[in-house]
Amino acid sequence: MKQIIKASLALSLLFAFSSTALAGWDPTDEDDVKESSTAQEAIDAFKETDPNLEVFFEKAHGYAVFPTVGKAGMGFGGAYGTGTVFENGEEIGTTTLKQASMGFEFGAEAYREIVFFGDKETLDDFKKGNFELGAQASAVALTKGASKNADFADGVAVFTQTKGGMMFDVSVGGQKFTFEPK
Repeated sequence: MKQIIKASLALSLLFAFSSTALAGWDPTDEDDVKESSTAQEAIDAFKETDPNLEVFFEKAHGYAVFPTVGKAGMGFGGAYGTGTVFENGEEIGTTTLKQASMGFEFGAEAYREIVFFGDKETLDDFKKGNFELGAQASAVALTKGASKNADFADGVAVFTQTKGGMMFDVSVGGQKFTFEPK
């Protein structure tokens, strides 16, 4: 019974902080929806933050752009987002990102993510629809100049950019992707 009470209290706190953290974003407000809805707007936001990222767009064989990924957690967490996949600069399909994590985490946030594929083989693996980034894969939190020291690891380079919310996260998890051709 104590565990049920503790779990209920914990979930109540999570929802209280989640709604506070995401306050200011109204999904019914057309301006807010337009602001975060397209792959091109996400690409522009990444390039504006760090113009050096342009080299990844030039060197990569392809990339997956997630304009908004929502993440929440308290002990166990998860994230979800949908995106667009490009090969040689041309749109080739859509993708979903699902993440499960476990550890010391609390809160909710929204962020953008781009996964660059350094070569054709890695992008082809992604297009098979069963691609995963394990806990050992690291994403670069994009700030001005952050991409200068970044490089491809195991055929991918991952960049994220926080959009809003508040999340304390020291956890282990992995991301799983699906792909739907255009």
